[in-house]
Amino acid sequence: MEVIRLDKVSLWRRTQEEFSYDLKKTILSILEGKYRRPAKKLVLDQIDLVIEQGAKIGIIGANGSGKSTLLKIISGILQPTSGTVRVRGKIAPLIELGAGFDPEISVMDNIQLYGVLLGFSRAEMRHRAKSILEFAELEDYALVPVKGLSSGMVARLGFSIATDIQPDILILDEVLSVGDENFKNKCKQRINKFWDEGATVLVVSHDLDLIKQSCGWVVWLDKGNIRFAGKADATVNCYLNALKSI
Repeated sequence: MEVIRLDKVSLWRRTQEEFSYDLKKTILSILEGKYRRPAKKLVLDQIDLVIEQGAKIGIIGANGSGKSTLLKIISGILQPTSGTVRVRGKIAPLIELGAGFDPEISVMDNIQLYGVLLGFSRAEMRHRAKSILEFAELEDYALVPVKGLSSGMVARLGFSIATDIQPDILILDEVLSVGDENFKNKCKQRINKFWDEGATVLVVSHDLDLIKQSCGWVVWLDKGNIRFAGKADATVNCYLNALKSI
């Protein structure tokens, strides 16, 4: 059964020039006859993608190729400019460090907040808090504001919450690049548990060995296009060969 389908999905986004183009500059440029509409960039271009339930998908590509944007489209964080996105099931996206956390409140309160945002009750998240803190190795930080944590601690917390609640679809963006080897191994074991239990997992990572070991199917994005998609070894080798020819 398919759980994710993208049909002809494209996304145009404003460039940094457009973000920084304030009202005063706009009015002056119009009065002087020099106004030019700031450019937009095509970040994703006519993406067609179907993902079946239980698949473990790796997404690779150079920086700026559209990997994180694709995950945000699937998660519903961004809406496509054109095309359609269909997702079946509950998604736990772990895309940006600290996303969804309130830095001013405690780790414990953030566990409850994060869970509520994903559709769980506060009571259920309080019940899950002990196992979440244990996995994240943050038992001594339950009452500490999130702003007092290191980036690695925040990553551990986010991963622990997202995987403890056992979503239908788990989305990970470079999460396993943060933390020591012991925690990375714990993460890999938990992802493997998701695989065994039939959850769908999407992983973006520059760790190509991890991608080959953990993913059955890999998508290579290049400048907003799917350049190649296939079995992990074949896709990674194709990507590496292209890099050598540059």
